[in-house]
Amino acid sequence: MVLHTLINEIDLKNRIKELAQQIQKDFDNEEIIFICILKGSVFFTTELAKNITSSVILDFMRVSSYSGTHSTGKLNFSLDISENIIDKNVVIIEDIIDTGRTLYYLKNYFKEKKPKVLKICTLLDKKERREFDIEPDYTGFNIPDKFVVGFGLDYDEKYRNLPFIGYLE
Repeated sequence: MVLHTLINEIDLKNRIKELAQQIQKDFDNEEIIFICILKGSVFFTTELAKNITSSVILDFMRVSSYSGTHSTGKLNFSLDISENIIDKNVVIIEDIIDTGRTLYYLKNYFKEKKPKVLKICTLLDKKERREFDIEPDYTGFNIPDKFVVGFGLDYDEKYRNLPFIGYLE
């Protein structure tokens, strides 16, 4: 496989700063709970939080549906949040929306916990692969249907540490 650059490090960091400013403005400096979907979203969540000046609480959830380069079609739910989100401002932070299966499930799951506001922020969106009716409130980049790695995204746990988004061919 050959690794190609899709989004370079500078464009990535600049767009994340823009997203942070938009989120900060939308929540009018109120406290926000970021729910980071592990493992892929950890780099994005951290960078986003560093660019928010109001109070941000980080929480983590681990849900996956991938094996190698393909979705299994089944969600594996292995870690739930620890924060009480009733009447709180909540933003689910995802690395990539592909079929939408994971976020469709998570949005409904978190709505039952009665947050004040529930929003979705994704670094990458592959709209052409969408199978579930889910739209993020904040999107870093719309991307083509390529298997992407870097900045938290992996191929069998490799490539997460790349400071850019690449794709494998």
